[in-house]
Amino acid sequence: MFSRGPFSCAKDDMIHCLRWTVFLWIVNSIPFTSGMTVNERIDHTCPPIKLEENWHTNVNIHREFTGFDLAEKFLLRKGTVTDNRLLLRLGSKPLFKPTESVFPNGLSHEYSIIATFRLRKTTKKDRWFVLQIFDKGGDTQASLIVDGAKKTVEFLAQGFLKNSLLYVFKNRDLHALFDRQFHKLGVSVESNAVSIYLDCKLIERQVTAERSGMNVSGRTFITTRVEDGRPVDIELQEILIFCDARIADLDRCCDSPGVTCEPVVTHNPTAAPLVTGYLHRMLSMPSQLPTDRCHCPALKGDQGLPGLAGHSGQKGDKGDMVRNMFHQFFFYSLITQNCLVLCSVTFNKFFF
Repeated sequence: MFSRGPFSCAKDDMIHCLRWTVFLWIVNSIPFTSGMTVNERIDHTCPPIKLEENWHTNVNIHREFTGFDLAEKFLLRKGTVTDNRLLLRLGSKPLFKPTESVFPNGLSHEYSIIATFRLRKTTKKDRWFVLQIFDKGGDTQASLIVDGAKKTVEFLAQGFLKNSLLYVFKNRDLHALFDRQFHKLGVSVESNAVSIYLDCKLIERQVTAERSGMNVSGRTFITTRVEDGRPVDIELQEILIFCDARIADLDRCCDSPGVTCEPVVTHNPTAAPLVTGYLHRMLSMPSQLPTDRCHCPALKGDQGLPGLAGHSGQKGDKGDMVRNMFHQFFFYSLITQNCLVLCSVTFNKFFF
């Protein structure tokens, strides 16, 4: 049998080390990639929502919106156009549907409610629900109430112990909501706070207690009078729920008359490819060792003036020829040894 040469051994060692390197890299990267998959997965309780083009200018965010268009869910028909606004017909019958047909997989714990409407003279003092969600037992799980007589907005939720959590917003800036003009009412429902916005301006924010999850076995009502459960007589332009509590805060009301918004330009970097997809390319690339040498061509200049003569140096001692030869030999030996060590380190670093 022939003995294996040094290059054959080096080749096998290189392959062995390369296999271990790839294996360890894959093992270490598994928790990282799994975490990305869990954190970046789409919330299946919130489907994509189709919106008018102006919403992409309204909101300073460039990604797909998720949520529910309640006008579409309740099959509201389009009516007349007033002040360049396409209004929705509410009709005279109570507007309610099974919650599972409105939110098939439930509603996210944090969300935004956006409703654009104008009150009429006969209804500006009514007390009515923008949204009300009942459970199977008839208890309110969540509701948004507009009270024209008190000029307030109320948010009601259900706590963990099935108790009612009521938050009343009575800031004087809300009085403009009842002046019989079109206004956009926004509500940001976070895990520990509820914020009210009027025409995209923050009016008031209240800290809340922990809320319970939503049960889809009940019924959901929209634009309903508290007194008799019939639709309130308002001019409704839109009623939306976004599965993101930030939308109410990011909305800029660019679709309002007299408001001009410049398009938001943001950088949308593409995701970097995984290293595994380019591992074979990295290994096949030729090595390029760094160098400090400059390869720039030098241009010859004009001859300068002669310089001043330097001072004479001191006379040295007479040297020993043998001693000088020994010093030169020792110096060159050190240089040779350092070069061998440097080449060995570079070889191991490059191949292993």
